[in-house]
Amino acid sequence: MGGFIDMLPEDCVSAILSFTSPTDTFRSSMVSSTFHSAAESDVVWETFLPADYKNVLSRVVTPLAFTTKKELFLCLCNPVLIDGGKKSFKLEKLSGKISYMLSARELSITWGNDPMQWSWKSIHQSRFPEVAELGTTSWLEIRGKIYTQILSPITTYGVYLIMKISNRAYGLDSIPSEMLVEVGNKVCNGMTYLRHKDGKKQQMECLFYRNRTEVLRKRVIEGTERIPSEREDGWMEIELGEFFSGEAYEEVKMSLMEVKGYQLKGGLIIEGIEVRPIDS
Repeated sequence: MGGFIDMLPEDCVSAILSFTSPTDTFRSSMVSSTFHSAAESDVVWETFLPADYKNVLSRVVTPLAFTTKKELFLCLCNPVLIDGGKKSFKLEKLSGKISYMLSARELSITWGNDPMQWSWKSIHQSRFPEVAELGTTSWLEIRGKIYTQILSPITTYGVYLIMKISNRAYGLDSIPSEMLVEVGNKVCNGMTYLRHKDGKKQQMECLFYRNRTEVLRKRVIEGTERIPSEREDGWMEIELGEFFSGEAYEEVKMSLMEVKGYQLKGGLIIEGIEVRPIDS
């Protein structure tokens, strides 16, 4: 079988591999010397790059070093800062599908420019030059948007708020925040407690403030309750919802809000919102 494969012209093998996926190409390179050579071809790897990859390269903060399209693909499998450091771009290594992260500066944060409520700082744990830290507010509203034409088509995407909770955090566990992802007339709702109560505090609140807690909770739009989870990079994420990126060009709106409890809260650190394929 190996001898027959080696008889195929290399450009023919390259053409075949270009209709597969990065994963298949990596595996095929081990089949024979012909496949190995074909799997290094720029013809193959250019098909795995986004159609607008030259535009993306023109917007990177730090120029990438590469000599082949495969090297470029592998460079883009790590997050690269674009648009003055306000966004992050990445390709999923197994599928070549596109991910974006919008920094806090790229989001619409109500009262975000009021130093009495929000502060902007640089921390070494973040890929972005700045993150937003909530000082104190009774009106938490964070919104973002992205367009499907810059994403991979025919792909289901998840939308995630990337955050940390500081040691001085307060008021984040009294009433759930409402989450929304909207594309056209399709809406995905959810809710989450940004910080989960410890057992003793929950018992005390249930004993003394049960009626108030129930009243506040009823103000929130019902939806799937989601729990923050830890990421490998040291941050936490909450899934705001998901959407399907089809072939039509549409605006994706996403938000997290807690504006109905009228309770002061603080200590939330926002890095950004990540939009990444679920079925990568």
